Amino acid sequence: MRKMLAVGRKELRQILRDRRTLIILLFIPAFFLLLFGYALNFDIRHVRLAVEDRDRTPESRRLISAFVNSGYFDLAAYVTTEREVVDLMDRSRIRAALVIPSGLSRDVQSGRVTQVEVLINGDNANTAATVMAYAVTIIATESQRYLPATFVRAESGPPVRIEPRVWYNPQLRSTLFLVPGLLAYIAMITAVVSTALSVVREKERGTMEQVRMAPIGTLPFIIGKSLPYFIISLLSALGVLFASMFMFDLPVRGSWVLLLLSLSLFLIGALGMGLLISTFADSQQVAFQAALLSSFLPTIMLSGFIFPIAGMPKALQIVTYVVPARYFLVALRAVVLKGAGLEVIGPSIAALAIFAVAVMGLAAVRLRKEWS
Repeated sequence: MRKMLAVGRKELRQILRDRRTLIILLFIPAFFLLLFGYALNFDIRHVRLAVEDRDRTPESRRLISAFVNSGYFDLAAYVTTEREVVDLMDRSRIRAALVIPSGLSRDVQSGRVTQVEVLINGDNANTAATVMAYAVTIIATESQRYLPATFVRAESGPPVRIEPRVWYNPQLRSTLFLVPGLLAYIAMITAVVSTALSVVREKERGTMEQVRMAPIGTLPFIIGKSLPYFIISLLSALGVLFASMFMFDLPVRGSWVLLLLSLSLFLIGALGMGLLISTFADSQQVAFQAALLSSFLPTIMLSGFIFPIAGMPKALQIVTYVVPARYFLVALRAVVLKGAGLEVIGPSIAALAIFAVAVMGLAAVRLRKEWS
């Protein structure tokens, strides 16, 4: 017993001396609890809705109010043409559009069945299916209000029926939603971990001292260090993309140039993160843990890959603005599924470029301080 207690006391003293390990042991469980507890929310609320009201009667306004007052939809815009709906949906400004036909009031008052159209953005299959279920429920509930006035016709079904149309992914195939997210995840993990470990490996082997003495600046060193991993990560990401096109019939409806541009900027930012981590880490174990925490969790949890950002608390929604995978997924899905152009994905590409320049700059500054 005394021997076991002695070993236990020794290990406890060693843990207390190793502050970094102690912080990881105490901080990571609490961090996971908060992150998973708040971010893992499958409830979809605040769905941005556009309305095209061709009837403009009290009945049509009451139907719109039923959507807005349900708590699931936020009225984002009134439109007058389908072209406006296309533009808003391509830019991800809305996720659904309610099209009320002219003659709605006249039809329900006379007992005739009328069709209400709901257009749904299908780039996220899970969200689209949920939004469709919301719309069906709301219209079915609202339709009951008209039954007393149309009691004779009620046997043929509800007086107001929904005609859902899913854009970009009519079959609601989850593969078309998951593959772009997996591409972002694989590219981020590959780039961050590889560069973080490569520089720290130089420190552990002592070859970093030789690099310091060499007549080379920090910027050429960073570019030279990142270039092979950029090529490898790019080829790996393109391999995943081509395999998805062959095996899962993933369409690429937009420009390959824009796809490669957004992918390249995303990879440069990921490589910069790996280099930045390597300037703080002293061992490959610490670098690997830091790389996973900074790339794996944000890409999975806070990018909109699996869990809708709109369902997260406001504080976490603000945090997602510094997650590069959020912008990459918007650009990738817009190019691959919607065939969108630069005018649509321009803000996402600009955000990726800003992130890449920022992390590469911070990595260069940190490395210069280490060398001075």
